[in-house]
Amino acid sequence: MAYDLSTTFTGLKFVNPFILASAPPTESKRKILKAFESGWGGVVTKTIGLHPVENVAGPKTIFQRTSEQKPYVSRNKRPDTVSHSSWNWELISDQALELWLPDLEEIKTTFPDRMLIASIMAGAGGETEMNNWRKLARACVDVGCDALELNLSCPHMDRKDMGANIANDEDIIRSILAAVTDEVSVPIWVKLTPATSTLVDAAGAAYEAGAASISLCNTFPSLPLMDPETLQFEVEVDGLVTSGGLGGLAILHQALQRVSDISKAYPDKAISGIGGIRGFREAFNFIAHGAGTLQVCTAAMEEKGSGGVGVKLIKELNEDLGDYLSRKGHASLEEFRGIARNRIVEHSQVRRKSDAYNGGYAKSA
Repeated sequence: MAYDLSTTFTGLKFVNPFILASAPPTESKRKILKAFESGWGGVVTKTIGLHPVENVAGPKTIFQRTSEQKPYVSRNKRPDTVSHSSWNWELISDQALELWLPDLEEIKTTFPDRMLIASIMAGAGGETEMNNWRKLARACVDVGCDALELNLSCPHMDRKDMGANIANDEDIIRSILAAVTDEVSVPIWVKLTPATSTLVDAAGAAYEAGAASISLCNTFPSLPLMDPETLQFEVEVDGLVTSGGLGGLAILHQALQRVSDISKAYPDKAISGIGGIRGFREAFNFIAHGAGTLQVCTAAMEEKGSGGVGVKLIKELNEDLGDYLSRKGHASLEEFRGIARNRIVEHSQVRRKSDAYNGGYAKSA
């Protein structure tokens, strides 16, 4: 049976559903062009803003590993270890909008069949910041970007009116979407923080305000480990550290839970899945829970010799998805997208050993 790796997501035709997420793999024109040459269906640029950005005076990203013999998690390189997670406290792009714009135009001109999504960020709390959202949106769309991803999820901002700091406020979400959707007509994706108990409500507010898709999960707020012998954090500056973001395989199951929560609450809405995808097995699970595209970061960054864009990885993802479609007789991923949705139930709906079990609650008279 013939199969098709392409998919239509938020009205855009992707040659395959695999996207490089907004992160170091998409921080420059050079990397994005190499990603498209390698076969990625889309990229989300590293987040573009208007405010000054200056990173810490030290390492910005580390990769943590673990092993069966010494099963502690550490960035220290040891034999026979496997990837556990990534950790970073890197801020958004320090490249100015004026430098990004000609690069974006060249990228889209060079690869017109690949989807170029600009990640943008401004603040909240006043018309000045709403105008910043409008300026970023208009500028990126005018040079050819196919969609925008609004960054309401960065877990380590140095401003209180940006990123994950504002993603729990439904009024702010609505106001930002109103500003952007009034300015441009391309699909708007909203990247929400997973670190909230009101994620479903935030997603609902975003969809209601015009979001074409929710992107999740961004990295989880976290701290690096301290070495018990040296009493140093595995990444620090002058002995100090602050909250960063945990990604990679370590967040896979939590990311799936949140995708499932959104998918069950809004089964007819689009979701771009992120978090711990290293191969087709992980990608399949995001699709099964309702995601329509798959964003990848840590696995691409860790691939040696690829320049951090996952040259071998995208080939394997495409080949393994194609093999699965062929073996299962599916024409496209739409034939199995969301198949897990109805099998995720409340705890009380899972069969118990005894029919008489009632959860320990005394029935009222």
